[in-house]
Amino acid sequence: MNTKQMMQVSLVLLFGAGTAMAQEKAAVTETAAQSKEEKATELAKKLANPIANLISVPLQYNYDENYGANEQGSKSQLNIQPVAPFGISEDWNVITRTIIPVISLNDMPGVGNESGLGDITASQFFSPKAPTSSGWVWGAGVVELIPTATDDALGGGKLGLGPTAVALKQAGPWTIGGLVNQVWSVAGPSDRADISSMFIQPFAAYIVEKTKTTLSLDTESSYDWETEHWSVPVNMSVAQLFKVGPQIMQLQLGARYWVESPTGGPQDWGFRCQLTFLFPK
Repeated sequence: MNTKQMMQVSLVLLFGAGTAMAQEKAAVTETAAQSKEEKATELAKKLANPIANLISVPLQYNYDENYGANEQGSKSQLNIQPVAPFGISEDWNVITRTIIPVISLNDMPGVGNESGLGDITASQFFSPKAPTSSGWVWGAGVVELIPTATDDALGGGKLGLGPTAVALKQAGPWTIGGLVNQVWSVAGPSDRADISSMFIQPFAAYIVEKTKTTLSLDTESSYDWETEHWSVPVNMSVAQLFKVGPQIMQLQLGARYWVESPTGGPQDWGFRCQLTFLFPK
């Protein structure tokens, strides 16, 4: 083989090696992109699951109006809602969900203007780490109503206790399920009304695969056994995952329509905005 032939062979080998390296790099980049997409989809699915194995801190702002006979009252409420899962065995988790409400009442009948901390609701769900053979995820446990309100108008003033449960199924982009609890007052001042309240929350969510946008529909219905009144708001929302530096977050915007509310309760439409901080393991 002469020098010219050797140079030609070397160029062919170099070109082949370069092409192979470029293809390998493209494959690695594509794999990394797919992995990133899969992680984002998994996070979106976990956020649609109230008892997912994911640490999160939602900050949820709600606004409702048209309270009272003259419909002049309004209510703003910021719910700080940390969620933390704990593994207690190889097969079981305990998921804690806490709602810390900061409330502002304006022109409320019989109250006027008042703001401060409301009663805290804390739930602990015992949940299997693996879904059932048919794909259902479930959890059950206890819920406590803690009388932390800084004013009588902002809370019931009594310690409450009861059962809670949730079940859901995730198939493709869909999440469908429901959460329920019942709280009875078990201690507190005798001059405050007894509490017996049932909460029912059926929910459905659809995740748009390309954008990781979540479309949700749910009701947060409650029934007061003492007054025999329903409160039935229907919530419609859209949520988007995004990232600021290393911090992963989700922003949710939504509207609420009051299908049913007690006398003097909110009417027509309300608004919700939620920012959730995620801390995946």
